Amino acid sequence: MSGPRPATQMTISQFARRAGVPTSTLRFYERQGLVRSARTSGNQRRYARDTLRRVSFIRVSQRLGIPLAAIREVLDLLPEGRTPTPEDWARVSEHWYEDLTRRIEQLIALRDALTDCIGCGCLTLERCQLANPYDVLGEKGPGAHRLGLR
Repeated sequence: MSGPRPATQMTISQFARRAGVPTSTLRFYERQGLVRSARTSGNQRRYARDTLRRVSFIRVSQRLGIPLAAIREVLDLLPEGRTPTPEDWARVSEHWYEDLTRRIEQLIALRDALTDCIGCGCLTLERCQLANPYDVLGEKGPGAHRLGLR
């Protein structure tokens, strides 16, 4: 089946519609150095189609709770001017592997501890004889000591 090839450059509204984000999000990502656009002679933004992958990556990363600074850091590992290859994406995923593994372990610990705490019904860690007998964790100062979130 042949037909016209899709344009390689999209206006901000075309791109936003295709990426499923508001135009304000694209402008914000651009100010943060996460994506780039070309400018027409009338100073209108034009986005390359391969930027769609970057925006999708940013959105998924944000849903995982990864800060924009860390997202920018790994996006800087990707090539400019061409669609990233599977090897490029593998390099990015290696960069985050340990951090994501640590986050998963913390979430599992939180889930398991949360079930214990809610299950007894007391809802107070200061007096809970199961999670924190005699408030021994209070001696370590404020915060979640059992979950290792520091």
